[in-house]
Formats: sequence, structure tokens, C-alpha cells
Amino acid sequence: MLKKLLLTIYALVLALAGLGADSAMAAPDKLVVDLVNEPSTLDPHRQWNPDSYYVYRNIYDNLVTRDTAGKIVPQIATSWKLLDDTTVEFKIRTDVKFQDGSPLTAQDVVFSIKRITNPEFKSPQLGQFNSITDATATAPDTVVVKTGKPYPPLLAQLVKLSIVSKAYTEKVGDEKLNLEPMGSGPYKFVSWQKGVKVELAANENYWRGTPPFAAAEFRAVKDAATRIADLRTGKADLIVSLNSDNAAELKSASNLAVLSAPTERVAYLMMNTEYGPLTDVKVRRAVAYALDRKLIIDALLGGYSRITDELLTPAHFGYVEGVKAYPHDPVKAKALLAEAGYADGVTVELVTAPVFDQRIVQAIQQQLSKVGITVKISMGDMSTFLKRRRADPEGFGDMVFGRWSCACQDADGVLYAMFHSDSVWSKYANPELDKHLEAARSAMDPEVRLKHYRLANDIIADQVPSIPLYQAAAIYGAKKNLQWTPTANESLFLMDMSWK
Repeated sequence: MLKKLLLTIYALVLALAGLGADSAMAAPDKLVVDLVNEPSTLDPHRQWNPDSYYVYRNIYDNLVTRDTAGKIVPQIATSWKLLDDTTVEFKIRTDVKFQDGSPLTAQDVVFSIKRITNPEFKSPQLGQFNSITDATATAPDTVVVKTGKPYPPLLAQLVKLSIVSKAYTEKVGDEKLNLEPMGSGPYKFVSWQKGVKVELAANENYWRGTPPFAAAEFRAVKDAATRIADLRTGKADLIVSLNSDNAAELKSASNLAVLSAPTERVAYLMMNTEYGPLTDVKVRRAVAYALDRKLIIDALLGGYSRITDELLTPAHFGYVEGVKAYPHDPVKAKALLAEAGYADGVTVELVTAPVFDQRIVQAIQQQLSKVGITVKISMGDMSTFLKRRRADPEGFGDMVFGRWSCACQDADGVLYAMFHSDSVWSKYANPELDKHLEAARSAMDPEVRLKHYRLANDIIADQVPSIPLYQAAAIYGAKKNLQWTPTANESLFLMDMSWK
């Protein structure tokens, strides 16, 4: 009797051990990602801020995309060729279906191009695509794109063009497309609980193959400590927007990993040169001399980021060495303020958002205070920040701290968007700078483009409409068994991830 009981217990222990092993090996069906904010929009032709892009880029396919090495590769377009300096012909896949089962056609590509380039649509991305003058479907598998002038960055900009369904968009309208997006990508929209999370489900008929996770959930978690706690307790599998202190905290956990990559994103201070005290270049230069960028990076960024003296990084075409930098010189800063009539100091408003590293914001505030510049910080969520970032000069504030990425790795997507007088993002007007930016975006000879970007960078450095601070690194926390390599374009492509 005792022997029989022992055998029964032994068998039960083996069964439970086997069950435990299977459970440990089983990968979860859902990937949970903690973002900082909820998306500003799920309409891919509206914003491309990170919290929006992270989500909607998994719902939609783009005309072309970049691989993990940064090379432009086909997606909906299978190939392309230059017919002349202002005409590109794209061949389009004919085996792609939208998530409602309807085929994706050349007409959908044309519709998407014309939608985002329509001035009445008022896309914040318009400056990236306004070189396009026309798009036509010349065959069921062919789209021809025309530009007003030669535009060598066209492919780099089209990396951001998501293809929406013409029929669905016209049926439901722009508002519903934002709230209930429908694309051809690997994940289908399920629900959006405002302020909390967006839920997606795998598109089982995706043309590139079976998505790696049955479902995905993107949650809005503003506080970094809460995101870290979620990762530690298993409530999240991947968390974004960590700083170097957060990374150091996670490195001791054997079941977690810190993943990072240098990005094409540059942290900057943008000056309002059209309203307020920073209309005076002496005040702008005083701000530049007051900043000790090296101290900020050494003390706060833990070796993950590097100083840059321009709004570009080595990942961009158009990056040039040797741009003038302002050394840290508080005495010079005070003298310039006095010359500008602010010997007793000046107060400025600095606009930012929680997604940006607030340790940097506070360090800037402290450093400027030492020369007599009092900084009042205005904090808003990402949607509010973006509205102010492109507001009229009177509503912009005096300075903005942010990080800029065009997701195109071409100087045109940075310098033209940030500084051309026609851009909604610019608070600076300089005809000479406009001339160089226009010439650089239309010259087919790469050396000519680089010459104009050198001259444009010299003007920006001299007149200080913005101060580049550092090339930002993207730092993520993840479960150790999540297989994924971050890239410079900061994309959370779920198709590039898997469980080990």
C-alpha cells in the first residue's frame, strides 16, 4: 500500500514538473508594450510622432521601407526606376489585400499620395511630400510619381508613406479612419481605450507571412518607474523611452535586457525668432554660450548619446563635419544679454513634453539661470506639445526642447522642415537659408547637395534659430527572451520581433 502511494506521488511530481517546463517554454500569445503616451492619431497621414508611429506602422504597409541595416527596400512597391529627373515609375504588388479582404491597388497608392499632399488636408507631414505634384496609375501594377523639380530625397521621404484604402477612407471619412484604422499591415486594429491602451490582433492573411504574436497591446504609461515596474512584474514585455539611469537599474535583472541604438534623432532647443526676446540674435547666442552640453551628456546620459554640432547625425545624407559650435562661456553669455538690454535678466517660456528626458530640461533651466535667463517650463502631453510646436509665433512659446527625426535619414527632412520659412514647424525666416535649402533638395548631384547643406548649416550656426544638443540614443527595456534589434529609425516593427 505504501509502495503504491509513493509511486502515485512520484508520478504526480513528474507530471507537474513536465507541466512547469512546458509552461516556462511557452511564449505568451500577446506582446505588451508600454509607451509613454497614447497615440496622437492612428491616421498615418497625420502625425509621425513616436507614440503614434509605433502603433499605426504595424497596421499599415508603406510604399517602400528600410531594412534593419537602413537600406531602402521594397514593400508595396516591388521596384522603381527614374524615367527622368522629375518622374519615378513604381511597380506595385498585386497580391496584397487590405484587412477587410479588398485588394490593394495602384489606385490606393495614388489616393494615399494625393491625400497627404493635399494642402486642404493640412497634414503636418506635408513639408516632407510637397515636392510631389502628381501621381497617376498608368497600369494595374504601375504608379508614376511626378515632382515639380528634381527631388533626390523622394525615396527617403516615401519611406514614411503608408498606403490607406481609398474605398474605406471615402466610406468612413477622416475622423473614423483615425479612430478605426484599416490597412494591409501585419496587425489589425481591435480597440482604442483612450488614455489607456490600443489593442491589435494578428492579420492571419498578411502577405509577408504569419505575424509573430497573436495579439499586441500598446499602453500609455507616462511614468518611467511604472514602466520599469511593469517590465519587472511581467505586465509588460517591452518598454520605451528609458534614460541611462533607468538602464543601469535594469541591467542587474537576469531575466531582463537593455536594448539601445543610436538614432537619427537630435535633441535640440528651438528658438522663437519671430516673437519675444529671442527675436534678438544676441539673446539666442547668449543661450548657446550658457549651455554646457558636455556636462549634460557626461552627467546625465551615461555614454548612450553624443554631442552633435548640427541638427543632423552621421545617419543622414547631408551631414557635414566641422560646423561651428558655441563653447561654454557664461561670461560671454552675460555680456551678450547686457548688450541686448537684459543686464538684469530675462524670463523665457520653455515648452516640452513628458516623453522627453526631463533631467535634460532641468539641467538647461539651471544652466541658463546662472547667466540671468529665468526659464519657466510649460509641460503638456504629446498632442498638446505638437500643437504648440507648430503654432503661430505668438502661441509657440520662447523655446522648445524636443528631439527631431524625419524618419528619412536625409537632411531635407530635417533642415527644410525645421527652418524653411514656408514650413509650419519653422519659427525662422531667412531668404538666404531658404535658397540653399531649396537648391539642396533639387540638385541631382550629391556633391552639389552637400555644398548647399554646408552653407545652410553655417547660417543656422551663426544665427542660432536652434541649438543642437546631442544625437539621442533610443533605450528600451525588454524581457530577455524577446528577440529584437533596435534600429536608427526607432521603429517598433512587430514583424522584426520574436520570442527566443
